[in-house]
Amino acid sequence: MKRSQEMGCSCLSWAAEEGGPLWGRNFDLNCLPPDTQVTFLPPGTVYGGALTARWGAVGVGTLAVPGMPMLYEGVNQMGLMGGQLNYRGFAHYPETVRPGTVPLPPGGAVYHLLARCASVAEVVEVLEREVTIAALPLLGAVPTVHWAFTDGTGESVVIEPEAEGLRICRDALGVMTNSPGYPWQRTNLLNYAAVRDLDRGPAALAEDLVPCFSGTGGQGLPGDWSSPSRFVRLAFLRRYAQPGRTEAEGIARLLRLLQSAAFPLGAVRLEEDPPWEYTLYTAAACARSRRFYWTTYHSQRVRYVDLPRLVERGVLARFPLEAEPDFLDITEAPLAFPSDRV
Repeated sequence: MKRSQEMGCSCLSWAAEEGGPLWGRNFDLNCLPPDTQVTFLPPGTVYGGALTARWGAVGVGTLAVPGMPMLYEGVNQMGLMGGQLNYRGFAHYPETVRPGTVPLPPGGAVYHLLARCASVAEVVEVLEREVTIAALPLLGAVPTVHWAFTDGTGESVVIEPEAEGLRICRDALGVMTNSPGYPWQRTNLLNYAAVRDLDRGPAALAEDLVPCFSGTGGQGLPGDWSSPSRFVRLAFLRRYAQPGRTEAEGIARLLRLLQSAAFPLGAVRLEEDPPWEYTLYTAAACARSRRFYWTTYHSQRVRYVDLPRLVERGVLARFPLEAEPDFLDITEAPLAFPSDRV
């Protein structure tokens, strides 16, 4: 079984009116890395030889590499949320480490930043002063990735390893997909300046042709699964979709938005084994509650773990990511109307 290096993935930051900042992502690949589970690592975890975690963190990841936990995304006990997405064809890592900094494998960056940072500002400071993300392999490869983080204030940052150095985009839009880089993706939104949430009126070419369907304001939005198309769709939805009042409403609606960028099984075929790339799971987190939520392709039941309670326990914990399809039989529930009414 070969794991694809052509993975997709999309992420989005949002906010519920009363539930605080939210962050979510789709994980698009043809199979999961070995030992992948929802993983909680407590504060005080020692990793990378001599590094110690300041903060507890939970997300989807693997412990397959001894001494170097890998999270693909997650949230920490200070409300910092974020993850890594593929950056194929553009990611460039230095071969040498900057003086006075510690070398950090790209695959270990998410956990390190969640373990050591409380905010986007601290993420930037660590990247600029303390570490060099270098071309160091984990699980036999150097992943081509870039990163996005959002903190409890709602600020988002995108970090991209370029040939000229690490590009850090502060106050980012809150959307990230894959290649090309974030500045190009953001500028490309100018090509969709006319899309809107409001339906359009009669056709300009024949004024007696009045629309007989809704959704015409979004005409021109791309519908394929390429990185630029997913970026545009998520940017549109982030701008116009209604976020919900509570955390529960916000998470439910965020997961729905991410479905607009999800890969259906069979729609994206690879010349590999397994032959299809699809959205293996969708994850989300809330900066205020520090809860981590997820669904999988085969089970849309939303499950979550509560990070503050895990921190109180103070021990490493792992939870199965995948689940069987989960359907609720309500045949025997009380009838909405008396049985003698038609």
